[in-house]
Amino acid sequence: MTIKSALLAAGLAATLLLGSQVQAQTQILDQVVAIVDDDVIMASELRERVAAITQSLQSRGVELPPEDVLIRETLDRLILESIQLQLGNRVGARISDAQLNQAMERVAAQNRMSLAEFSAALEQQGQSYAAMREQVRREMIIQRVQAGNVNQRIQISEQEVRNFLASPEGQKLTQPEYRILHALLPLPEDAPGSEVEAARTYLNGLLRRIRAGEPFDQVISSNDGRYAFSGGDLGWRKLEDLPSLFSDVAPSLEVGATSDPIRSPSGLHLINLADMQGGEQMVNQTRVRHILIQPSEIMTEEQAEARARELRNRILEGEDFAELARQYSKDIGSAAEGGDLGWTTPGQMVPEFEAAMADTAVGEISEPVKSQFGWHILEVMERREQDMTAQAIRNRATEALHQRKYEEELDAWLRKIRDEAFVDIK
Repeated sequence: MTIKSALLAAGLAATLLLGSQVQAQTQILDQVVAIVDDDVIMASELRERVAAITQSLQSRGVELPPEDVLIRETLDRLILESIQLQLGNRVGARISDAQLNQAMERVAAQNRMSLAEFSAALEQQGQSYAAMREQVRREMIIQRVQAGNVNQRIQISEQEVRNFLASPEGQKLTQPEYRILHALLPLPEDAPGSEVEAARTYLNGLLRRIRAGEPFDQVISSNDGRYAFSGGDLGWRKLEDLPSLFSDVAPSLEVGATSDPIRSPSGLHLINLADMQGGEQMVNQTRVRHILIQPSEIMTEEQAEARARELRNRILEGEDFAELARQYSKDIGSAAEGGDLGWTTPGQMVPEFEAAMADTAVGEISEPVKSQFGWHILEVMERREQDMTAQAIRNRATEALHQRKYEEELDAWLRKIRDEAFVDIK
């Protein structure tokens, strides 16, 4: 440790001990411990953060670092946060109350509480819900600033994606995952043939109920007690992570299907494929075009709906959809193309548009439908089932490469902004 950092740590440690000296004859006021560009970090802020980190480490049973190290690292973290918050303020990064409320509800849900219960629990622990809310707001702004600055530094080439997919890591990542429910009816390997046959007959009876539509787990748990089953939900696993007995069977099952009884030295098994992800992905796509009429200062909601109905009637009477879209549609992205949105996949459009699209037959014009963007009339031009497996695999590989590069670029960017900032530690 340098002489300067040692003196800093000693001085800050003394400042942090002020809480135990409240009854001293002279009250020492709060003081600045660092100037960061246009911001300052106060001793009280540092003291509170050190206390919070100490409490967190102790609650997890983690050994505390030396006091001077903890103070120095906490101050460094506050300096970096200040720099990023100032960057966010300069570009107008804002978190709305609705977004913050949703974030707080997620935090509460992670602790298996309602928002009211979470707030009460914080107060009981001597913590402020308002302070927690403010800290979450700061973290959300920092995440936006980081994403906005780091993502633009990341470039992923087609060759990188191909190389990754050819690597063992890439091949494992893109393997399908299976969620297997398993029931084992134990039988000794040397059990008499009659005993095995009786067990198999019993298991086939359960299997008929399952294949008739009864839930797998309910059927297994509601057996008459003649046999004690073991097994359960194996969770999500790659094919290579499944026992060989299961890996031979799982790929041949459709989601929801149950295998025939399988004999092993342990007994008789039933395997149910509860779900699968990452395998062949066939997607129902719809090619659609639309005309969007938006209310404005000169067009009321009622007038916008009336205009949409008028245009629908004109199309039904023979006028060209594409020409009317070019003339009237307020969707800048599609109007020049005659309203054509191309092939859409489920989840790509807003729910109201998706519902109208699903209810409209090929070649028909929908009734006007209202969404957050205005009033639409749409025509379903074609429908198809598209194999998106290759694209899905490529997307997962790109996401993995992006995440890997993000961490590297984030570290480099944080060092850069720290070096470029004016920081004066008192």
